[in-house]
Amino acid sequence: MELETYLSGLQGKRVAVIGVGVSNRPLIDLLLSHGVQVTACDKKADLGAYGDELRQRGCRLQLGSDYLRDLNQDLIFRTPGIRPDLPEFRGARLTSEMEVFFEVCPCPKIAVTGSDGKTTTTTIIAKLLEAAGKRVHLGGNIGHPLLSETPDIRPEDVAVLELSSFQLMTMRQSPEIAVVTNISPNHLDVHKDYAEYIAAKENIFTHQSAGDLAVFNADNDVTLAESGRAPGRVRLFSRRREVSDGVFLRGADIVSRRDGRERVVMSVSDIRLPGVHNVENYMAAVAAVDGMVSDEIIRNFAREFAGVEHRIELVRTRNGVRWYNDSIASSPSRTMAGLRSFPEKVILIAGGKDKGISYEALGPVVNDHVKYLILCGATAGVIRQSVEQAANYAGLPIVEVDDYPSAVQTADGVAKSGDVVILSPASTSFDRFANFMERGNVFKELVRAL
Repeated sequence: MELETYLSGLQGKRVAVIGVGVSNRPLIDLLLSHGVQVTACDKKADLGAYGDELRQRGCRLQLGSDYLRDLNQDLIFRTPGIRPDLPEFRGARLTSEMEVFFEVCPCPKIAVTGSDGKTTTTTIIAKLLEAAGKRVHLGGNIGHPLLSETPDIRPEDVAVLELSSFQLMTMRQSPEIAVVTNISPNHLDVHKDYAEYIAAKENIFTHQSAGDLAVFNADNDVTLAESGRAPGRVRLFSRRREVSDGVFLRGADIVSRRDGRERVVMSVSDIRLPGVHNVENYMAAVAAVDGMVSDEIIRNFAREFAGVEHRIELVRTRNGVRWYNDSIASSPSRTMAGLRSFPEKVILIAGGKDKGISYEALGPVVNDHVKYLILCGATAGVIRQSVEQAANYAGLPIVEVDDYPSAVQTADGVAKSGDVVILSPASTSFDRFANFMERGNVFKELVRAL
């Protein structure tokens, strides 16, 4: 279906858009520009100048604490962060910007999900395809909303998408190529339980056809089990064993095996990004683009690519001390992967908002990889407890501070030449910041001001 056809079908219908943040504004603009009757709903009581602009364009606003009251529209666009089973939505026809994009996108789609590594893997896939001469449209949980850009997308292009569990919860279509980097407990402050979180992630491949491809992490128990339920072709990637169809590590070589033949694609030493988790990200990407991108392009790209902002991002080196921003690490597993990226013990700044997951596994890794721990935020106590109760606790120095300026000053005071300081919170940012990007940017400003 073309976008124009879809929008024509909304003529005379009443449509609500839940959430008037930046990601939904192109959607609201698109609907209004095609004469659709739109009610924009947001828990903010005042949208300022943007709200005035919407009213002038004929958009009805429903704001404040009762923003979900009396929703009787013909169609409701749900923002990813809000559950689809709220009582206010009962009986309503729900959709989302991403679900509609899947309906109207004219080109093949490659989508990536996972608890960790999905943004880096998505970025690697997109940039590899671009380097191979493809016209790529990057969106989903990364980049920007793509629905309004659909008229500019050609059938020979490729859409590369990062999809969160919230976006996938109600998806009824899957991409032609699906990648699942890994699955571990996450976002349990929003999902009912771990089973629901896993079920949401599975929507990335459950609606595929026999001719589609799904890529899974063979080293993760959940994703390995999922691979047996994929309806199309399955490729695996693994650091720990050789797989019959997929990408694996043999010594220092990354090897691809497909159709009974194998070849060395690259060496681990070709990867500029630190950490074994980035080796996994590359293996996942190679498994997805195999046959579309030459090995030479992959090697050349890996040697140059310095990573995505807020993901073990080198902020500066000062007096021999390297400062890294890993603000994306909003879960213990993400922080654990970051800590394992460095051969030396680091000075760690951690803490934030709890999202209902266990910190027990974090403690032993912190004791093994951290020389000085600085805690800040609502989870400071639970992280300290996980460290001090771990069997390998040997008196690691732990300091709790009130804010990020104090955390940075404390780290600067104890760091010596050759040390690494890393912000890797193991928690969400919502106790103090709008999102992990704001958190990372504040940290970077403080470090650069030293």
